[in-house]
Amino acid sequence: MTQETIAAIATPPGSGGIGIIRISGPDALKVVSGLFGRNDSRAEANLSLESHRMVHGYIFEAASGFVIDEVMLVAMLAPRSYTAEDVVEIQSHSGPFVMKTILNQVLLKGARLAEPGEFTKRAFLNNRIDLTQAEAVADIINARTAGSLKIAASQNTGALRALIEDARTGLIAFLAQVESAIDFPDETEQLISHDQGAATLDRVIAVCQKALQQYEDAHFLRDGVKLVICGAPNVGKSSLMNRLLETERAIVTSVPGTTRDLIEDNVNINGIPFLISDTAGMHQTDDLVEKIGIEKAKTHIQEADLVLFMKEAGAVNFEKEFISVVPPGKKVIVVINKTDLLKTDDVPALPETFDTIPWVGISALENRGIDELRKMITRETVENLENTSSIVPNLRHKLALERAVQRLNDAKHGLEVNREEETLAIDIRNGADYLGQITGDTAGIDILDTIFKNFCIGK
Repeated sequence: MTQETIAAIATPPGSGGIGIIRISGPDALKVVSGLFGRNDSRAEANLSLESHRMVHGYIFEAASGFVIDEVMLVAMLAPRSYTAEDVVEIQSHSGPFVMKTILNQVLLKGARLAEPGEFTKRAFLNNRIDLTQAEAVADIINARTAGSLKIAASQNTGALRALIEDARTGLIAFLAQVESAIDFPDETEQLISHDQGAATLDRVIAVCQKALQQYEDAHFLRDGVKLVICGAPNVGKSSLMNRLLETERAIVTSVPGTTRDLIEDNVNINGIPFLISDTAGMHQTDDLVEKIGIEKAKTHIQEADLVLFMKEAGAVNFEKEFISVVPPGKKVIVVINKTDLLKTDDVPALPETFDTIPWVGISALENRGIDELRKMITRETVENLENTSSIVPNLRHKLALERAVQRLNDAKHGLEVNREEETLAIDIRNGADYLGQITGDTAGIDILDTIFKNFCIGK
């Protein structure tokens, strides 16, 4: 365990009922001694606290002895704490000045200001949690929907770790057989069971592929769905975005080309987080700014999880535009806007060439058909979620799983063609190492730094 004692404000900035200053490290109790007293007359020089028991008292300024605030104090002694080190938390009134004043007193007593995510990083380094659980802490904090919270909570209890560790254990056992055969080449047939080895590789590959499919099916519950609205100028893209957001986010005028740059915002639709992008109108233009906006729009359409292609009710010959804008195979909904201008309530159906593409008629101006569009967006997004479990890898896990599958397929082929044991061992070891990167067993310092620098200070 590290010998430094760290401290930080662990609650969001601003005024509130309670704010928490967290201290972790071998000198956590020593740091609080001389600052905390059970009565308002003086601080206690040699503080002794029972673990996991709240104590009422006061925080004093060390130099002057003046009371800073009335607080509750709790000590959580190692290893029964978040970091598996001695932890002391000061629960004061939550105000920016009072909390900063208390933190400054703690730092003057010898603690160091914690770096972003350092408390959780210590929990990982002290083997209280693995890397998937550390990442789940950030996901719980950032959860925007019930679905994303469910996934994060599952990872936090170790569901993904258990899956990966079980698969990795089998690989390491097979690797031990192969390495024994390298040391004792005359006994290779006795040491390596090809059938058992192939079965192990098949099982681990299947586990990885299932996890990858889970990512494809449900990662948006945590990461959000990229939803792009596109179409010709002045078809009502900005009006639709404002309706979905239920706020005037995009500027709406009757002048074609009002939206020249990308406009993005987040919204929750029926429990699913979306990142909605309103794009520049797709058309031929000599305007340099519009050209740049159209190119950005095309890039976002390529990267979108779902595209809303808009056309005006009654517009004809839009098929060429659709084909030029929407990439083949992209999930898309055709949105027929301005139905309020039709002389009949019946919205003309799409041409036969579009018979497999879902469509809906709306009037963004009069807020008609928007609820039906929301239902259609949800249906198109969650169509593969009926059997989705709560074990959903994130993008970092996905990349590691893909690399593991590649190396294990190489190992499987090597086993089939009786490749040298040294080469076989390299492929198996690399596959196991990629799986170990997910849980942190083989993760390098660069991976750890990338993960924990995105945490807030105090967590």
